[in-house]
Amino acid sequence: MRAWQVTELGEPAQVLATAEVPKPEPGPRQVRVRVTAAACNFADVLLCRGKYQAKPELPFTPGVELCGAVDEVGPGSSPELLHRRVVGRPVLPHGGFAEYALLEAHSSFVVPPDLDDITAAALHLTYLTPWLGLHRRAQLQPGEVLVVTGAAGGVGTAAVQLGVAAGAQVIAIVSDARKAATVRGLGATNVIDRSSTDVIEAVREITDGHGADVVFESVGGEAYRQASKYIAFEGRILLIGFASGTIPQPRLDHAFVKNYSVLGLHWSLYLDHQPELVRAAQDDLFELALAKRIKPLVRTAPVDDLPQALEELAGNRALGKTVLTSG
Repeated sequence: MRAWQVTELGEPAQVLATAEVPKPEPGPRQVRVRVTAAACNFADVLLCRGKYQAKPELPFTPGVELCGAVDEVGPGSSPELLHRRVVGRPVLPHGGFAEYALLEAHSSFVVPPDLDDITAAALHLTYLTPWLGLHRRAQLQPGEVLVVTGAAGGVGTAAVQLGVAAGAQVIAIVSDARKAATVRGLGATNVIDRSSTDVIEAVREITDGHGADVVFESVGGEAYRQASKYIAFEGRILLIGFASGTIPQPRLDHAFVKNYSVLGLHWSLYLDHQPELVRAAQDDLFELALAKRIKPLVRTAPVDDLPQALEELAGNRALGKTVLTSG
């Protein structure tokens, strides 16, 4: 089969190359899927660089989110999954940017028949992250103020939509006017272009001095520092990632005197500790999509465009989610 592989660590455009490799064989409690749509994530950029928490041995195929049809089940896997369309997180080193990939059977989620493959591929990791972050970790309530940093990216646009669906007042922060125009169509109450606006003062003004009850923070660096200034009394700063490349050093004395919480989220840990919660979250996401209360902001491209797609993510130029297809 044909697969994209990383043979040395570095920037995606320099280290990705296609190769003919054998189809992976599913192990115990695994399934093999024929990949129909694979979503691009910043985690794939970090995998290429060797800076992701998972560090598969070289060579490996990246791709941490996909939709595909099960074509073989391993020992101990339910035969009912055979030929079903599923979404899931591939088992590295056999990631999703290939003709075939491996998934753990217990975390393969059957796609409803009325959802297409491209939409389904963007409704897994991309939306489970904000769903578990906002509902489980931050306990977002209707009427609360939610600020989303990095709001024009895949996870950011998902957080905006889920915040709106939860009845929150959503303030989206983006890095330029082009991204602001994109995010305005997602239902956010307000959009702040941080390239031309004082973010701290803008949030305070929009909220009449109240500040943010929840900050969905995926940027790090200066974005985190600003969040610690505009966070409300008993607010929650939810750490999703550090797309800026700068990991902040939270001032615990500051959290102490302002009565706010700093929360972390590594969503995939729930697959080990509370898999039933992940399944309930995925079911809810499917239902929200079918009811048209959320709709992934997706750009499609052929799988041959993978290096370019990941370079756009690395350079903070991507809008919404890029989903690669074999067609």
